[in-house]
Amino acid sequence: MQLVAGEPMEYLGGDMVVEVDHPAVRALADELRAAHPDDVDFMRTAFAWVRDRIRHSVDAQDPRITVTAGEVLSAGVGLCYAKSHLLVAVARAAGVPAGLCYQQLTDGRGPFLHGLVAVYLAGRWHRQDPRGNRTGIDAQFRLEREQLAYPITNGSAGVDFPEVHVRPSPNVIAALRGARDALELCRAGLPATP
Repeated sequence: MQLVAGEPMEYLGGDMVVEVDHPAVRALADELRAAHPDDVDFMRTAFAWVRDRIRHSVDAQDPRITVTAGEVLSAGVGLCYAKSHLLVAVARAAGVPAGLCYQQLTDGRGPFLHGLVAVYLAGRWHRQDPRGNRTGIDAQFRLEREQLAYPITNGSAGVDFPEVHVRPSPNVIAALRGARDALELCRAGLPATP
């Protein structure tokens, strides 16, 4: 899929959600970068760290709502969006351009968004999915071909949105901020559009 993005330098700054300058986020980025000076090796390691060490709220059956990169890192749990916020913050803190992408999936109750990350490496954008693996889900860091948690295939009901966003979707932030329970948010209805 051809991704639509601005200039890579636009994807290096932080904001109130993608907290590039949060001390714990910066410390994690510095620690991983010190061991992996090459950008690709760094991103492979950062991806695996977030995918495997930050539990997905549903898999963990953890109702806590986390939104910002610092909250996710502190709690060790988050929905796909929150995990993506953390991975983008860690990448940017280490000088690797990264943005947020979305897919529209369906589970029989209607469409909902799934959050992904895109990183700029080797001269182009590559989507990665830090959701977290479990039975039936095997997301891997790949540059040559995507290996996402939920691949969209021809004829499926899902939609891959091609935009690489500098900032998180306002609909996603509103849904997270308006919820008290991550599990109930997933049951009641996640946002359907970015």
